[in-house]
Amino acid sequence: MKKILSLLAFLFCITLSIQLSAQTFTLEQFAAFNKLGMADFKKEMKGLNYRFYDKTEGLGFILSEYETPDYQSKIGKFEYEDKSDDRIEFEFKTKKEYDEYVKIILKAGYKETEKGKTLTKESYVDYYKNKEHIRLVIPKDVKNNRYTILVFK
Repeated sequence: MKKILSLLAFLFCITLSIQLSAQTFTLEQFAAFNKLGMADFKKEMKGLNYRFYDKTEGLGFILSEYETPDYQSKIGKFEYEDKSDDRIEFEFKTKKEYDEYVKIILKAGYKETEKGKTLTKESYVDYYKNKEHIRLVIPKDVKNNRYTILVFK
């Protein structure tokens, strides 16, 4: 219980420093969201004024998604029964924000390890630092789709 309270206090302090107009998150915030259970994640999103968007239940996983009031970005948490692929998925609209995330990831010591295509034929780049894994996805049609950052647990 103390861990959860200290983590929530930490997240609260971080959220105070977020610029609400930009609605972007740091790598540390993504990692903290990954550590939260689904109930605490939902509370955190409500506290950040994100609105519930969708809930998907699949074979062995639950995905809860939230979006900003201005519809500019969306965040989701995948929670798997075996916890193996738990992750945070953050979608945003601009190439500028994508480029900023690349700079932040490289500055944090991540190394580009692989490039490929998703099942929907979008390009991605994987970055690793020790066992930490981040994937950046570029939409096929950058004008009408969103960029995505996946932060794996």
